[in-house]
Amino acid sequence: MKVAVLGAAGGIGQALALLLKTQLPSGSELSLYDIAPVTPGVAVDLSHIPTAVKIKGFSGEDATPALEGADVVLISAGVARKPGMDRSDLFNVNAGIVKNLVQQVAKTCPKACIGIITNPVNTTVAIAAEVLKKAGVYDKNKLFGVTTLDIIRSNTFVAELKGKQPGEVEVPVIGGHSGVTILPLLSQVPGVSFTEQEVADLTKRIQNAGTEVVEAKAGGGSATLSMGQAAARFGLSLVRALQGEQGVIECAYVEGDGQYARFFSQPLLLGKNGVEERKSIGTLSAFEQNALEGMLDTLKKDIALGEEFVNK
Repeated sequence: MKVAVLGAAGGIGQALALLLKTQLPSGSELSLYDIAPVTPGVAVDLSHIPTAVKIKGFSGEDATPALEGADVVLISAGVARKPGMDRSDLFNVNAGIVKNLVQQVAKTCPKACIGIITNPVNTTVAIAAEVLKKAGVYDKNKLFGVTTLDIIRSNTFVAELKGKQPGEVEVPVIGGHSGVTILPLLSQVPGVSFTEQEVADLTKRIQNAGTEVVEAKAGGGSATLSMGQAAARFGLSLVRALQGEQGVIECAYVEGDGQYARFFSQPLLLGKNGVEERKSIGTLSAFEQNALEGMLDTLKKDIALGEEFVNK
């Protein structure tokens, strides 16, 4: 099993690479790519960790050597948010980066599962899909927007509020990956109940958690370490499913039947070919139903922006 991380010299990429080096199954290969010249050195640094995961690093304009034979490609390349920016302000820079890297994936490892971490995810996943489609290699069961950070944040905040162990709580999060498009389904957390005020406050905190980190870092970065952990969780789940483990479920932002929007984050059963089954979002509370209807225009606009970027 070979996993490639594109954008591996950045804050998310380095954290993700460290977690994959320590947690991928024995015998896996990990390849790191970034435009930054430090990348081969990041791989040398990680290679000193005693796990049975082979690691190599590549830098420069061409990601091909890192991508050859990859089963999973995780893309975290791009610029990060600064105070006062929202995820959509990143679009102008990151759209071009994602387009370029996905073109290289389409050429070198077209059958790989691709996880897009680069923000704004609502839009960059649409860009990736259109690039793959133009190359004639698009498989909607193999392209994912990694929204796992919304899930781990939800789990943490709910556990804190309710005095639970964080490992006991699993909150499904649907929709997209920015602002109002992030919708935690708090009504579906087993064994926990919330007041209306708690639901409103928690939902808002989960939606704005990225901004909380950006502001706390005071211009020194965005959520890199928690995002690295979230991406590792998703990447490792994907690897386990590709290797035949049954019953692996994660939420991610994928193309579905278009019931709500062309791309939508929902619980997925993962399998040997990527998405095995898109699971129902279940019964929503009145608050959640209202929030879902209220976000769809925003989500659809975000998606259209990505489609137009490739097809203009």
